[in-house]
Amino acid sequence: MAKKSILHMFDPTPNNSPFDINMALDCDFDVLMPYANVKLESVHRLTQDTIFSRSPAGVKQTGIFIGGRDMALAIDMLNTAKQAMVPPFEVSVFADPSGAFTTAAALVACVAKELKTHHNKELKDCKALVFGGTGPVGISTGVIASLAGADTALIDHLSADTAEDIAKEYNRRFGSTLSGDVATFDEDKIALIKDADIIFCTAKAGVQILSANVLSSAQQLKVVGDVNAVPPAGIEGVQLNDSGAPLSQASNSKNTVSVGALAVGNIKYKVQHALLKSMLNSEKPSYIDFRAAYEKAKEILDI
Repeated sequence: MAKKSILHMFDPTPNNSPFDINMALDCDFDVLMPYANVKLESVHRLTQDTIFSRSPAGVKQTGIFIGGRDMALAIDMLNTAKQAMVPPFEVSVFADPSGAFTTAAALVACVAKELKTHHNKELKDCKALVFGGTGPVGISTGVIASLAGADTALIDHLSADTAEDIAKEYNRRFGSTLSGDVATFDEDKIALIKDADIIFCTAKAGVQILSANVLSSAQQLKVVGDVNAVPPAGIEGVQLNDSGAPLSQASNSKNTVSVGALAVGNIKYKVQHALLKSMLNSEKPSYIDFRAAYEKAKEILDI
């Protein structure tokens, strides 16, 4: 009898994400096994329970998905699971806390595509700001952009110290070169965006971060990307389906283009779907994090 495919879903928070469960079912996993409140120290044991309960053939139909809300913890859990493998008893592991890795990968890739299409530039040529940069999607966006070569700053709403501490932590972990800053008031934002080439907005849904008045001070802004799908837009003037549309609110509106939340979400969905599918289709186990998600997003967008 053919082995059923099983996805074990480890989550350090009180509940697994319904979004991730729906996605996994749509990728043809037969059985989903959610685990809530999973502690890092439990991952080794849970992983070995997962791999040793099936034959090598059955292991190929088995995977582990790591959720939660903390990028660093998700990476630690993924690494712990990897260390627990005993070949040929080895399964694929996919970390995507709060969808942050796939969302950030899609956001950065969409912006990179428009940057190339409209300005013939790459991320390494640009200064980027991540507003809402101390949340899961913001941190992931910043790390991906920085590793791609952009001069990237994480912007916190309240505390420069918080942003700087987070930048230092993730620079140490991943070799990025992030900086941190604060923008509480419009005058702070105006000072920051004057020489920015790219703005990523990953702040709380339904809150406008950058008004038309603030945007009018940008001197060399090329592309903005906003993942907020709840009105009002995080960046005034960005429409949900924008994919390279002119941003009239910017001072150089003839040159600034925008990427909206649904355009990003479409690529995020395709990335997560493809990576979940790969867990069942690959002959060798894979360990999937934000780096693999970004490579897949670039592949989908052909950049």
